[in-house]
Amino acid sequence: MTIAVPTVLRSIASIAAAAALCIGTAPLISAKSTPHLPSAWTEKCEDWDEWDAPGPPFQIHANSYYVGTCGISVILITGDQGHIVIDSGTQKGAKIVARNIRRLGFRLSDVKWLLHSHEHYDHIGGLALLQKLTGAQIAASRAAAPVIETGQDGADDPQAGMAKPMTPAKVARILVADAKFELGNLRLQAIDTPGHTPGALSWQWQSCDSAGVNCQSIVYADSLSPISNDNYRFSDHPPYLAAFRQGLTRIAAVDCDILITPHPTASDLRGRLLPDGKLADKAACGAYARSITKRLDERLTKEAPSIP
Repeated sequence: MTIAVPTVLRSIASIAAAAALCIGTAPLISAKSTPHLPSAWTEKCEDWDEWDAPGPPFQIHANSYYVGTCGISVILITGDQGHIVIDSGTQKGAKIVARNIRRLGFRLSDVKWLLHSHEHYDHIGGLALLQKLTGAQIAASRAAAPVIETGQDGADDPQAGMAKPMTPAKVARILVADAKFELGNLRLQAIDTPGHTPGALSWQWQSCDSAGVNCQSIVYADSLSPISNDNYRFSDHPPYLAAFRQGLTRIAAVDCDILITPHPTASDLRGRLLPDGKLADKAACGAYARSITKRLDERLTKEAPSIP
């Protein structure tokens, strides 16, 4: 039996549309249907892997995907009017991110906005390249925007002088404090979490299946570790220290079913993805905030002058 070519094409299109409806992004997904399971990532990647070690993408939940490397997280959130990517990895890592987005069956041209966690090379060093590959616009916090546009660390960064310079990129939108970011059916809540850097942001959103029934609150919480160059003392900057603690309080209180962090190991992502692990955990954000608070307190104790 001979089937006309247009009929075959229509059949393929129908299959693609049906597959797209399953994750709620019908206009913006290709016909690829290969499952992308977390097990492929855990088999490929190890804890504390190199920043640019390539790893396969996987579905976190519904329309939210991990598209980063083994050592650096990058998040893709797909929507009915375009997609959002948070972070880029390094410049080399951004090429892996672009490839992973394609491997999932999505078009790079459908990525409309690029967001960030904190403004260091390992997380946004490839932002300019990813912007070039996708044509997307960048939205940034007020403190992070000058770093993105110049490619140079801010003087008020606790790690100033330690990071590798970045290729400058154009910022289209400055995000006000605790901004809500919307694109079509996507609604993201920015959480100001300065500390690791002045412009650091965390993000929270609801990731739901196509029926809107199975929803999970996902939090992409920034690194937040109190690390600095040899000359910086957090205790010498009381307003910054207070903002650091306020950010930790916000993370502890946010609605949080699934926690992801810019460094996967910071929240034991690989362990939680293993068969005996638990990815969804409402207590994860609170535990994460407490662990960082403990590290901050220990750092301040070391900074305190010794009393004879």
